[in-house]
Amino acid sequence: MNEFKRKKMELLCSSKIVELYKDYLETPDGRIVEYDYIKHKKGGGAGILLVDENEYTYLVRQYRNAIDRLSVEIPAGAFNYPEEEGKVCALREAEEETGYIPQNIYHVTNLVSSIGTFDETTDVFIGTNLKKGKKHFDENEFIELLYVPVSEAVEMIYNGTIVDSKTIAAIFAYKEMKSSGIIK
Repeated sequence: MNEFKRKKMELLCSSKIVELYKDYLETPDGRIVEYDYIKHKKGGGAGILLVDENEYTYLVRQYRNAIDRLSVEIPAGAFNYPEEEGKVCALREAEEETGYIPQNIYHVTNLVSSIGTFDETTDVFIGTNLKKGKKHFDENEFIELLYVPVSEAVEMIYNGTIVDSKTIAAIFAYKEMKSSGIIK
């Protein structure tokens, strides 16, 4: 397949977390086209679906300004620095937001949630065999912890309560990995 060639990137705006660029590309047939491109300064983050021995999961409900409403999600957060390992980030976020630390961790995928404009990636994990840790929210986090059966979490996807892509991917991956014996 013929490739696009990046000709130049023009920085339009820079904020704490992202930079917005006008991206000029040469198409395979030689034309120059413009795209919007949003670069995540930390590279992304990680999230983890925690599932206990009773097949209940810990989800968090928090306000998200991008959709201007509360969102139900797996515990997740941004990398502390661009080279941070996804597993380290996911474990930190699990304990911070839920007070639990999984002893078994399964990598599901590295998700790009809005591939048309945004380069942010999210490492998605599943954690089982939970041990008590210490919950400690970041100063700007106002989180409600939800303890729901995995089957109810699936219903929350279908009824529109859960719309977050990393959370949807993690829940469906858990169901598949559990039924195929990957997760005991």
